[in-house]
Amino acid sequence: MEKENDISWNRASEWILTEQSDWIALDKPSGILSIPDRLGKERSLKTWLADRYGDIFTVHRIDRDTSGLILFARTPQAQQVLSAQFENREIEKIYLGIVLGCPSQTTGTIEAPIAEHPVKKGTMIIHRNGKSAHTEYVLIDRFPGYSLLQFRILTGRTHQIRIHSRELGHPIVCDPIYGDGKPFLLSSLKKKFNLSKKEEAERPLMGRLALHAHRICFHDLAGNRIELEAPLHKDMRAMLQQLRKLRGE
Repeated sequence: MEKENDISWNRASEWILTEQSDWIALDKPSGILSIPDRLGKERSLKTWLADRYGDIFTVHRIDRDTSGLILFARTPQAQQVLSAQFENREIEKIYLGIVLGCPSQTTGTIEAPIAEHPVKKGTMIIHRNGKSAHTEYVLIDRFPGYSLLQFRILTGRTHQIRIHSRELGHPIVCDPIYGDGKPFLLSSLKKKFNLSKKEEAERPLMGRLALHAHRICFHDLAGNRIELEAPLHKDMRAMLQQLRKLRGE
């Protein structure tokens, strides 16, 4: 199976979901930066868009390892309008994530302030002096040892879903920072699993963060309500398919 972060930039045009004169929405693969990092040495989605379109303006971002929907503005006016909706919590952002274990309640709210780790750069912690963070979750499906959750974030803190999932006691699958970081192997489900003769080692069915930005709803500059969705990527679909087989479906 092709890894998300092995996808060639030559195929980047396939990631475009909707292209308008004021904004553009893309389905970002896992493993690619949304915007340039501090060093600016690695290519990002924004730099690719700038090479293609010229001026591109950041509205929000998603983690490198998270796949799915991301929105960019193509004009300063669009950036101002869309950014205001994010700041005022008027934009609905829905994520899908596969987590370890299963929450005791089918729905719930996690309100825990998030702050930067004082020592580990790029890592966040739950801290009473951190910025307020609010996440709602709904149990979509449960399996032996795993669950599929829908997350709705009412604030946009760094790593919010990931650290709130850990706070819930059910970290995102393959999360190397807030979970165990272990890849999902088919051999963990099948007792009589055998490698094919062509393979020397088992390739993970899921080897990246199992979190996907699934849906976003906002209003464009004319006031029209826009609803966009990005379907789950094939690695997450494959993992869910195997979990359903384990359940006897």
